Amino acid sequence: MKSVWLVLFCAGCAAAQIPSVDLEKQKTEILDRYRSLIRLDTSSPPGNETIAVDYLRKVLEAEGIPTKTFAMDPRRANLVARLKGNGSKKPLLILAHTDVVGVQKAKWPVDPFGAVMKDGYIWGRGSMDDKPHVTAMLMTMLWLKRTGAKLDRDVIFLAEAGEEADPYGVGINYMVREHFDEINAEFAITEGGGAMLLNGKVAAVNIGTAEKLPARVRLISNGTSGHGSVPRLDNALIHLSNAVQKIGTWETPLHLSETTREYFEKLATMSGPEKAAIYNGLLNPATAAASQKYLQEKEPRSYSMLRTSIVPTMLKAGVGPNVIPSEAEATLDIRAFPGEDIQWLYSEMGKVINDPAVKIVPMVMTRPPSPASPLTTDAYTVLNSVAKKMYPGVTVLPTMSTGSSDMAQLRAKGIPSYGIGPAATDADRTNFGAHSDVERLLESSLYPFVEFAWNAVTQLAVHQ
Repeated sequence: MKSVWLVLFCAGCAAAQIPSVDLEKQKTEILDRYRSLIRLDTSSPPGNETIAVDYLRKVLEAEGIPTKTFAMDPRRANLVARLKGNGSKKPLLILAHTDVVGVQKAKWPVDPFGAVMKDGYIWGRGSMDDKPHVTAMLMTMLWLKRTGAKLDRDVIFLAEAGEEADPYGVGINYMVREHFDEINAEFAITEGGGAMLLNGKVAAVNIGTAEKLPARVRLISNGTSGHGSVPRLDNALIHLSNAVQKIGTWETPLHLSETTREYFEKLATMSGPEKAAIYNGLLNPATAAASQKYLQEKEPRSYSMLRTSIVPTMLKAGVGPNVIPSEAEATLDIRAFPGEDIQWLYSEMGKVINDPAVKIVPMVMTRPPSPASPLTTDAYTVLNSVAKKMYPGVTVLPTMSTGSSDMAQLRAKGIPSYGIGPAATDADRTNFGAHSDVERLLESSLYPFVEFAWNAVTQLAVHQ
């Protein structure tokens, strides 16, 4: 689908004077900035995001955009750049994380930090997560400055550390705790959404409005150790195994929120009759169970959007094949539906396990509980409008992520936050997406994504 490169929108009969940028002529710079960022190895751990901050600072300050850096660890800095508005509206925060997950180089057909262009794709760690967003936010700041845009609100760009692995709180936790005034805003836009490519065209645009809460626990069972030739009723491993089986097959209660209800309703409108009946069936008590069973088997990600999920992920027990262990442990990855009562959940888990030999030990929560962002704000309205202007006839889906992001910390502080992302096919997201062994992005998806971010920010921030 050809991208709409003229950035000019109308409000009623009066033309809104949004700064015009010839994005076709900007492709070379967009690609160069994007590839330069991918080439910076900011794998976390250890992170080393300061090399990305140094790059961004030089680019921004060369164009007269002031920056500040904040670092709990000098190797893992965060950058804040601000363009001032007239103050008639509260600031807009645009953010992206500069760290990436690690790589297994043997699994890559190209240098994972080479930003290699091959088969219409840019290959590299961070090519999907999250350096398209860093590039889009950087270019937006540069264009706002170059065009002399008159802003009704400050636009704040945060390039943050430690989103992928932040056990020490060097990124958003540090910024919220120690420097919140630097990033406080009415709305935030970051990763957490995307567009669905089908037969070469954008069929749907996902806008992230909610996410699940990681609330992991350990199950710990204790018993009497002894020789493996003598069976014991208090074998810790047997008690643990029974508990894992019960919890792993427990179906937690169904939840529907504003986001997920609209998601499935709109998904039905763009689906064939069979799938539409399944999605609409979730909203009918008489058919909900059958629809859920189908999703559990065929669309597990959609099924996870309906409830708190509990998935056993790790087991630890024993020191030898002939020794009955005195302790056995399992780790459960719990992703709680927004608004879930966590203490109630732990209590219900205890009832399901029904074994005094097994203890439920909550792990430290790395993100706070956070509400879903409303679908009625100016920010969501603009994102919805921009998607429909760029891709006429597209379905816009408010989406709850089954994973987690640093929007949680912002939402917990009262900042409605929305996720956007580049277009990709289902196959590319599954096999070449974020955190995969081989990560890549269609070059043809990069430029419309930068355009999308630019259009959204100008609609929200530029004086009209």
